[in-house]
Amino acid sequence: MERYLVTGGAGFIGSHIAEELIKQGHFVRVLDNFSSGKKENLRFACGLKTRRFQLITGDIRSKTTCLRACRGIDYVLHQAALRSVPKSMLKPQTYNDVNISGTLNMLEAALKNKVKAFVFASSSSVYGETKSFPEKETFLPAPISPYALTKLTGEHYCKIFSQHYGMKSVSLRYFNVFGPRQSLDDEYAVVIPKFITSMLNGEKPPIYGTGKQSRDFTFVKNVVQANLLAAKRSSLAQNVFNVASGKDYTILELVNILNTLLKKQIKPVFLKPRPGDVFKTHADLTRSREILKFKPRIDFIEGLRETLVYFKSKYNK
Repeated sequence: MERYLVTGGAGFIGSHIAEELIKQGHFVRVLDNFSSGKKENLRFACGLKTRRFQLITGDIRSKTTCLRACRGIDYVLHQAALRSVPKSMLKPQTYNDVNISGTLNMLEAALKNKVKAFVFASSSSVYGETKSFPEKETFLPAPISPYALTKLTGEHYCKIFSQHYGMKSVSLRYFNVFGPRQSLDDEYAVVIPKFITSMLNGEKPPIYGTGKQSRDFTFVKNVVQANLLAAKRSSLAQNVFNVASGKDYTILELVNILNTLLKKQIKPVFLKPRPGDVFKTHADLTRSREILKFKPRIDFIEGLRETLVYFKSKYNK
């Protein structure tokens, strides 16, 4: 039985990772301050004995908490972060404190506790407004939001800790993750849960811009798969990998697909573009396939169906 720490483990992505690790028979420790994570996301751990699961309520901005969380751990899967590009445009200092200083605290704690590997949740937003597609890890990053900048900084810190301190690390650039448990956060909600809940209620889904912008949507269970692969392949020469489906869909196409799945005919409402949002994301998965051995197991439509089941159940629709 190996011992994993999942920071942000009560959140959307982190809880899925923690649940899969529990299913595989590992010990899981979750560190979360519940600023956005929810205890209901940890229902899978109810009744588990402390030798299998442990919850630490705490903040990655606390060095003491990070040291305690890493004690006796083999692998750190660092998901804890403030998310949302639009919010980061309004609160750059807070994003810097949590996403950069917090990540540095975790790296130092992991190093002191001699963990075997550190997996960092990065983002496709580090690419910025790319003109060439699909996006490759070798492209020069050009972040256009504080959020993207914090993720790129985290990647560089991981690389430094690998090169100069000997701690194995991998950074995973997530592309527009979606799935069950994703939060609905008012005007800042990411597109898929916002569209689903709007359309379930018979409301017009809001499109910021023309709707011709596209995203490489990634089902959360594929992200879980990538994290587990990365932990065991942390000795690889390359330490940055795209995690995506490898295909992009326009926002208008998303509306059409959801209408088909829901058997509805709801038209979107168009709003002004949001600052910091890129026009397109589309990942090249060559490196991830060949080196990380990552191949998405669940395609976009299947992932949407599973996500719809969750939201229908949650909102009794």
